[in-house]
Amino acid sequence: MSKGSTGPTPGFLVWRLANKWRVAVDRAVAPLGLTHAQYSLVASLYGMSRAGERPSQRRLADHTGLEALYVSKLARTLESAGLIERTRDPRDPRAVQLALTEQGHAVTRQAIAVVQGLLQQLLEPLGGPGAPRARAFTEDLTTLLDTPLAPPVPNASNEPNVSNAERTKGTP
Repeated sequence: MSKGSTGPTPGFLVWRLANKWRVAVDRAVAPLGLTHAQYSLVASLYGMSRAGERPSQRRLADHTGLEALYVSKLARTLESAGLIERTRDPRDPRAVQLALTEQGHAVTRQAIAVVQGLLQQLLEPLGGPGAPRARAFTEDLTTLLDTPLAPPVPNASNEPNVSNAERTKGTP
């Protein structure tokens, strides 16, 4: 929360909701042998494959918002579990394509059903997934996700007249 604020900031609430969702999904998909991050990967892969795509690890990283190195690590773990297969892209020998195995399809369909039940619970206070408030909430989240964020660049002309020693005083 920020100084002088009478309640939680939007950033704090987004962080809390993201953590609440991650923990709930982790617990819900654990019996299927998945973590939330693994679920995000296989569910995205499932959707992309249904659309006729066999994405590379890079494409899947871009789609999920996860770091490419983390996607690679998750993919190796999921491959060891027999849920996905990794093959070299015939068009680009540096790229690795991903696909669900038959077992991966079965586990992913079960996991999607479980997570959709959680989503129903989460959105119930807004009238359920198809309700106008839930749709507006989804649109707002999409707008926020589409907004680029970068750390502010200090501008010497906008800074108060303080010395470097004063500026760094009390910082770790």
